[in-house]
Amino acid sequence: MRRAAGGIERADVTGRPGLAVEAKLFRVAREAGVPSPEIHVVLEESDGLGPGFLMEWLEGETVGSKILRAKELHEIRPKLAHECGVILAKLHAIDPIESGLAQDLKTVSTESFVREMWERYQSYDSPLPLIDYTARWLVENLPPESSPQLVHTAFLNGNLMVTPSGVTAVLDWELAHLGDPIRDLGWICTNSWRFGNREMPVGGFGRLEDLLDGYESVSGIRVAEGHVHFWEGFGSFWWAVACLEMAEAYRHGADKTVERPGIARRSSECQVDCANLIIPGPVELVEASSMPTSTDMPRVDELLESVRDFLRNDARKALEGRNAFLSLVASNSLDIVLRELMLTPAHLSAEEARLRELLDSDASLESLRNTLALGLRDGSIALDHPGLSDHLRATVVNQLAIDQPKYSGLAAALKVDRP
Repeated sequence: MRRAAGGIERADVTGRPGLAVEAKLFRVAREAGVPSPEIHVVLEESDGLGPGFLMEWLEGETVGSKILRAKELHEIRPKLAHECGVILAKLHAIDPIESGLAQDLKTVSTESFVREMWERYQSYDSPLPLIDYTARWLVENLPPESSPQLVHTAFLNGNLMVTPSGVTAVLDWELAHLGDPIRDLGWICTNSWRFGNREMPVGGFGRLEDLLDGYESVSGIRVAEGHVHFWEGFGSFWWAVACLEMAEAYRHGADKTVERPGIARRSSECQVDCANLIIPGPVELVEASSMPTSTDMPRVDELLESVRDFLRNDARKALEGRNAFLSLVASNSLDIVLRELMLTPAHLSAEEARLRELLDSDASLESLRNTLALGLRDGSIALDHPGLSDHLRATVVNQLAIDQPKYSGLAAALKVDRP
């Protein structure tokens, strides 16, 4: 059973279609040959359970990292990219008018999608110029508009149910809309959903060529790789902004769990992925500074390490379920604090020096960042401004070295050429 939390379906500013439409999407997709559960019952007001529906129980793995590593999926894994292309071609062939979905779903142009996320990020009043640069690049490199088609919007490794026989269900239709269907092909290639395997761009399990071959085998359309890469870049841009929303939820009391700030720090992962796609090039990491000390014993790093190790090794074992998970999240946040103490002084000093040269100003670092972000937003600073791309790469890559040095995008960023 899929049911609205608490039995109440609240108004959603993101334009989600609602559970009744989700049930309809499952049914329409199933009729079109897209792997989907059968919908048995759509709940009505008289049922007293709130909005929702009952659907067929299906077997399969949905955890993305397990799909990449499970021994029982060894034989099907190389075939999944082609199968995903076939599934998406069938999904995109659904006629919005004939199916009745045109009256249920929002139609969103590519440019409005970019600008909506860009405006949402700007409302946070935390200038991160790489995000502004990416938004400008996306707006200036829009693919040709086509007639709006059904877009799943969250087609990724993690929203697919997989067995040794293949994909048994496409899940999570809650963000479906009408627009450019190639977004779905780019989304499954976004690095955040490859689970560390950059060598296989399609969900971490397959080749782009196989995805496009599968799509063409059903649709007769050969999608240009550049069109896919645009949406791959948008996927990283979108998730970079979505991560920052977690910080907003924490700061304003909507969700004060320890998980939200940790997720917010993942924005730098996505920003590095954007840089790797649109402004690749060499980057150097700053040298770590010595740990700040005082006359007291123990040192600050030893205090932090003791709390981190307690949370990770002791508290976690004594806790169950979500609390055990949150103790691990908390210990990971302390790792970020430790790296920040060692790396941030040199990182911020280098960022400020580059910005002063770039903008010919001796203002404060905060003011310089804001000036650069505003210049990118209003177009007064060109994307090819001398030194701009070098500065953005160096800034975000060094920030990622603090936030998550094990993320696959960091290793890729430290290479001159995109793999």
